[in-house]
Amino acid sequence: MKIAVIGATGMAGSRIAAEAAQRGHTVCGFSRSKRTDNQESAGISLSTADATDPEAMRSIAAQADVIVLATRPDPGTEDGVGRLLTTVLDAAHGFDRRVLVIGGAGPLHSPDSDQLVVDDVRFVPRQWRTIAQASVDQFDSCRTHPANWIYLSPPALFEPGSRTGAYRRGTHRILVDADGQSRISAEDLAIAALDEIEAPEPTQRHFTVAY
Repeated sequence: MKIAVIGATGMAGSRIAAEAAQRGHTVCGFSRSKRTDNQESAGISLSTADATDPEAMRSIAAQADVIVLATRPDPGTEDGVGRLLTTVLDAAHGFDRRVLVIGGAGPLHSPDSDQLVVDDVRFVPRQWRTIAQASVDQFDSCRTHPANWIYLSPPALFEPGSRTGAYRRGTHRILVDADGQSRISAEDLAIAALDEIEAPEPTQRHFTVAY
């Protein structure tokens, strides 16, 4: 399978690209930054591309079987996530490609109510609210688009760590452990992402994972 990872030098995108390459897929990574030798040697072909450029996204969609969108807005640019997403989804829809969007925890529901996580201070402190709201807007843009997309919401705490191979999968409600923590490593989220790519769950368009 040929997998295009947009945002392939970021935390999530780099782990997903590495996991896909390890499983034997053909991986083409795209980023606004220049490629690095160590990523090339890992079996990942890297190129530069602007995810807001319709022509560039159509070129990627024409060649890929699946597109992973794993970009994260820079501080102060959160209001641009909807336009970027729509550009990618438009291109994918034109070529009937699947898109796995690595989003945020904001659109999930709290573990004990129908409150959105973006409004739950247990999981989204005030300083994180802007980026969390951007993920809500991103998910809303997905829901109104006809492309074949699926949205993966990480848990509240998502950071580099170890590849354990363990994770739990949920749907629209944030997952917490016995201590009330919601977390996963970027490496194990990549496993969940590839599991979804290789064996899609047709009844779920929004899912989350955690330990």
